[in-house]
Amino acid sequence: MSFGRVVLPVEVEETVRAVFGRAGSQWIDELPSVVADVAARWGLTGLSAPFRGGTHAYVATAQRADQSRVVLKVPMVDEENVAEATALHVYAGDGAVRLLDFDPGSGALLLEWARPGTELLNQPGFPSLEGRPENAEKVAFACGLYRRLRRPVGTVPAGFPPFPFATEVVDGLRGRLEAANSQLAELLPDQLREKADYWCGALAAPDGPLFIVNRDTHLGNIVAAEREPWLLIDPKPCLGEAAFDAGFLLMIQIQSNPTREHADTVIAATATALDVDPERARGWALVRAVEEMAWAIDDEDHNMLTLHTAVAYALAESCAYG
Repeated sequence: MSFGRVVLPVEVEETVRAVFGRAGSQWIDELPSVVADVAARWGLTGLSAPFRGGTHAYVATAQRADQSRVVLKVPMVDEENVAEATALHVYAGDGAVRLLDFDPGSGALLLEWARPGTELLNQPGFPSLEGRPENAEKVAFACGLYRRLRRPVGTVPAGFPPFPFATEVVDGLRGRLEAANSQLAELLPDQLREKADYWCGALAAPDGPLFIVNRDTHLGNIVAAEREPWLLIDPKPCLGEAAFDAGFLLMIQIQSNPTREHADTVIAATATALDVDPERARGWALVRAVEEMAWAIDDEDHNMLTLHTAVAYALAESCAYG
């Protein structure tokens, strides 16, 4: 079965080549045959132009034999999205798009199409908009949805990838801080290094039971749908303590006003809405901010480094420990 030429959006191709190097180039080269293979097995026709706005996945709609429209997603699999299909299987459509089929070999997913797909909060870029006062109700709604999605793993079919652990984020940051000739360790101010060391130790052991939690809890991943008013797409799941969900969501809220006062305000509101310990939430946010600093150093992105350093300072200054 042929759909003609499979074309990635320019921004996706550029990101995949830049971030994943040779493996990314191989993924791009193999994409047309992967699409043709899963389309034949899943009985898909009428592939649309790809959706724009992503970073490292091919996403388009297609038609099934019963004339229903669905979404075909072929991701460049990495450590963040490796268990996306597994989480969607466990969610079983409860607050998230339904997983209709999955190809373990390629990582391709066949998904319910959430229409109209309008984002709960559209992001024009950085700094993120979640922390602005007019978006507080949307953040509270998102917290309710993430609480609903938080659950034990249950039974997962053979062939579905296992979940990574949230503590791997801590392990990765600790490794960067302790590595010989580490640019992060060299550039990180003493105050932030002290707080990062503290929280890497404090968060290494989960507080409470392990749940499916998410690394990428921004409001653009929640979209308007027909089956429910709002559904989650693009989960970046792992197993961790409940407070892990707060880390990324707090970090991006603080970006709009990286001060101690604003950090304290959004930590209190978000921790309450997620029903998690505010100090653990603050710690995860600091870890995520320093992680973002590390990536900005790798990318030689001065603007992002400045932004995430300001966020990290706001969190460090509001820390209650010691």
